[in-house]
Amino acid sequence: MRILLIEDDTVLGAAVRDQIAAGGHSVDWVMRLDVARDAMAGAAFDLVLLDLMLPDGLGLGFLKALRGRGDVTPVIILTALDQVSDRIGGLNAGADDYLVKPFDLAELSARIGSVARRYGGNPNPIITHGALEIDRAARSVRRGGKPVSLTAREWALFDAFLARPRQLLSRAQLEEKLYAFDAEVESNAIEVHVSRLRKKLGNGVIDTERGLGYRLGAP
Repeated sequence: MRILLIEDDTVLGAAVRDQIAAGGHSVDWVMRLDVARDAMAGAAFDLVLLDLMLPDGLGLGFLKALRGRGDVTPVIILTALDQVSDRIGGLNAGADDYLVKPFDLAELSARIGSVARRYGGNPNPIITHGALEIDRAARSVRRGGKPVSLTAREWALFDAFLARPRQLLSRAQLEEKLYAFDAEVESNAIEVHVSRLRKKLGNGVIDTERGLGYRLGAP
């Protein structure tokens, strides 16, 4: 996924960014709401991690404006505000989850996966696709009953197809899912990752529409 992190605490922000990136997702980290608005105007994000107390305003107002214009991008609030009234306010404003600081980074990863599965239309983390058994929560794949080792980037790419099983995804769309704004991307990076996935999971796991993009192959 491509995730927008809005957090002004540099220590926490770096830790969250590194945790998400280690999971194979691309992360754009901003510290102000005005920069966050510009980022969302220029790119499509799969998830927003939102602090509520930012230098140039309140995250709750940002969230309300987001929902007010019909933007349904999933939002997880990350905040030190721990009163029940704060949680109710955040959820009523349109947040999909609410995590109180300090939090465990592994729990954050689990909540990100849970929200992503709900929006992907399949809250069940276990998926069977042909000879493959996929556990999206555990980020694991078995082929014919045998475990398959995927790198974080390979998993992120494969999960992008799993989340949109009938959708054709262009190379540019896949690069957006895997890489942040400032990342250097080799021109054949997606092709290389797709080739490696086919070797590990089977040639038919990903179909190519020449000149257009890729989609998940038939089971």
